[in-house]
Amino acid sequence: MQHPKEEKTFVMIKPDGVRKGLIGEIIKRMEQRDLKVVALEMFQPTFKEMDSHYPKSPAWINRLGERTSATYSKYGHDLKRDFGSNNLSKVGATVRKWLINYMVSAPLVKMVVQGVHAVDMVRKIVGPTMPYLAEMGTIRGDYSADSAISANIEKRAIYNLIHASETPEEAKHEIEHWFGKKTIFKYKRFGVDE
Repeated sequence: MQHPKEEKTFVMIKPDGVRKGLIGEIIKRMEQRDLKVVALEMFQPTFKEMDSHYPKSPAWINRLGERTSATYSKYGHDLKRDFGSNNLSKVGATVRKWLINYMVSAPLVKMVVQGVHAVDMVRKIVGPTMPYLAEMGTIRGDYSADSAISANIEKRAIYNLIHASETPEEAKHEIEHWFGKKTIFKYKRFGVDE
């Protein structure tokens, strides 16, 4: 059985995080919480790589459509006017395409972060997916104020700075997808691993 200090998660700094010059700040916040970066690379993703990163299952795409529809209802906007359809699968597929186009628009930074309950700890540091709901003190709460309805009206992805795996299973899949056979380093941090 794996020691809790050995848990790994996947983190990707998105185009807005890179363009805002937040790479160092994001890494700093991880390291301040006694997490360690064990793999790190800046790269320009291809459409195919990003298409493989995001699920393609009808259930996942439909869920994107459902969340978009709920946002439109909450703020009194007309889904059919902006998307040309009320079909949740079509809406979800459109949002997924915006997301992929956004993710290939600039270099990204991918990393593997390790430490005690790394998946949950990183999610806590990053904050909720919707930046306008993120508490001050989280990365999204401090550096972004975007919302789903703003993004949808402007026909783009949400600018939320960073992606972090939601579960250990997702982390394992994403680490394998983005790092493959590349080296994941093992080292001891002073005062953390000793």
